[in-house]
Amino acid sequence: MARGRFITFEGGEGGGKSTQVKRLVERLRAAGRTVVATREPGGSPGAETIRGLLVNGAADRWSPVTETLLMYAARRDHIERVIAPALERGEWVVCDRFADSTRAYQGAAGGADSGLIAALEAHVLGEVRPDLTLILDLPVETGLARAASRAGGENRFESKGAAFHERLRQGFLAIAEAEPQRCAVIDAGADMDAVGAAIWRVVEARGHG
Repeated sequence: MARGRFITFEGGEGGGKSTQVKRLVERLRAAGRTVVATREPGGSPGAETIRGLLVNGAADRWSPVTETLLMYAARRDHIERVIAPALERGEWVVCDRFADSTRAYQGAAGGADSGLIAALEAHVLGEVRPDLTLILDLPVETGLARAASRAGGENRFESKGAAFHERLRQGFLAIAEAEPQRCAVIDAGADMDAVGAAIWRVVEARGHG
């Protein structure tokens, strides 16, 4: 059986990833694909428990290195229990955040050592790598304003300040520039329908439609 496809969504706060994940999943299912929709941190029961530690509390609750280790503990459980089995069954996986978020949040924005992150990637991800990564990009002020208008208390990362989020944005753009064969940057400042249409054009153009 052919391995499934793995598509990830990345970007800063307020980019509309959750909405666009749902839209893409619906469109892929309508095209006859069997799709697993998931998220990080989280996606499996154990990883969701760790998510609670990461997204709640004061901005300085964890150091960037501790955050990195928690992220990768959650990610390994998610891979073992959800992502890898689905791909082996030939299913498609669409994930709201994955390893690039650790590179950008804990690395580029937080200052965690890139060598540590790269070593964890190598050991924890194994052969589980995204086939396509869609980076939803928009100005920091716009994203934070959108994020502030959402309901819910998971706002620890949003509270880290504008300078953090600007480093975060540049971190994601640097990943896209370094890996253009895998990554596509989408203008998330447009309306939801336009963003969804841009995403589908990329998915089709890269042979994933």
